[in-house]
Parts: sequence; C-alpha cells; structure tokens
Amino acid sequence: MNEPIGLYIMAAIYIFGGLMHFLKPKMYMRIMPKYLPNHKALVYLSGVAEIVLGIGLCIPAVKAFSIYGIMAMLAVFLLVHVYMLSSEKAAAGIPKWILILRLPLQFGLMYWAWIYL
Repeated sequence: MNEPIGLYIMAAIYIFGGLMHFLKPKMYMRIMPKYLPNHKALVYLSGVAEIVLGIGLCIPAVKAFSIYGIMAMLAVFLLVHVYMLSSEKAAAGIPKWILILRLPLQFGLMYWAWIYL
C-alpha cells in the first residue's frame, strides 16, 4: 500500500470509465469510427479493458502490464478522438475546441500512466 494516491485515482477513473461503457453504450457507439466493425462489441470490449486495466493498477504483480495496456489503449483511442473532429454527428455535440484539446490530453494521460512504471 505504498503506492501514491494518484495511481488509485487513475485506477478509479478507468474503472468508472469502463463501467460507463455498459451503462451508456449508445453514447460510445455514436462516436465509433464508421470504418470499425461491430461497434457494440468494441464498446463493450473497450469497457472491459478499462475496468481490467484499472483494477490491474492496484495489483503490484500486474501494475506494469496495466500501465503499458493503458498507454496502448489511449493510443488506439486517438482514432476515436480524430474521428470525432471529422463531422458534427461524430462530435456528439461537443464543441470543436474541446475536441482539439482532447488530443494532447491523451498524451498527458499516457504520461500520467508512464510515471508510475
């Protein structure tokens, strides 16, 4: 239990985010790039990944694996963020300036995970 509180906050954020994929799947399906198949399955799979990786942050034996998994997941999620900039429907009502700010935020989140390696 010597881990910094920030690691547990990060874990809670990913677990909560993953749960939201199951509670509000339509919200996530709406922002899925059209070129990806099986949107519903991908939404649920990404939700499971967020939950599992978030829990993994709290288990010392798999913490490093979870950190690398989160960094990879965030890199893949960049596809969704770029797609959301491509049309008003994909933007889901989010202002364009916020969508633009989300791109560097992804790299900030990757760095936040990396510092706990």
